[in-house]
Amino acid sequence: MSNIDGKIVLITGASSGIGEATARLLAAQGATVVLGARRLQQLEKRVAEITEAGGVATCRALDVTRREDVQAFVDFAEQRFGRVDVIVNNAGVMPLSRLDALKLDEWNRMIDVNIRGVLHGIAAGLPLMQRQRSGQFVNVASIGAYAVSPTAAVYCATKYAVRAISEGLRQEVGGDIRVTLVSPGVTDSELADSISDEGARAVMRDFRRIAIPAEAIARAIAYAIEQPADVDVSELVVRPTASPY
Repeated sequence: MSNIDGKIVLITGASSGIGEATARLLAAQGATVVLGARRLQQLEKRVAEITEAGGVATCRALDVTRREDVQAFVDFAEQRFGRVDVIVNNAGVMPLSRLDALKLDEWNRMIDVNIRGVLHGIAAGLPLMQRQRSGQFVNVASIGAYAVSPTAAVYCATKYAVRAISEGLRQEVGGDIRVTLVSPGVTDSELADSISDEGARAVMRDFRRIAIPAEAIARAIAYAIEQPADVDVSELVVRPTASPY
């Protein structure tokens, strides 16, 4: 029996891409998945598809930039299932542009979703996991957490922050709670759809020719979750074999 079987797993940004793929895979392996994202109609479709395939899933509308939303998401899962075993902080945006384009609204959106969204997930879930004396955070970063490239300065900064937050959390929580950082390389998702800068869109279109499927990242997340409780897979970088970055 898999160590995933029977776990209660919460996933943000679960309406598409890595979040959706992770929900499908973990449900197929016996987890109960709780899906969160802003697009409730999309979430409801995913829940119906997972349920039809024999899995157990539910959902709740969620804006990770709102702390009260994230707290309500975690409270909903605890009240319904009695505990929370894993929180996958996956929601993210990537509107790339050069700094001299001065897209301040997009910078602020990345900070709000990519950094504050993770912090809100931790703030909502950590007290519960401490009471349970068990739990796991899986924070989804990027290869942008390890290297910076033109048009990606602010995006990479947010992912460096997620990496730092994850490592700090791992050191602080100690024995009972696990913390995993998963950093995808270029992956099929809707992230690139948020790029409004035409130059950055052109670069990303070329870059995405070697993209790996979201299921590859889902498998990495499942690998980290399925380890025994005394094994913490701290960091996973998953990228296309052909990627130079």
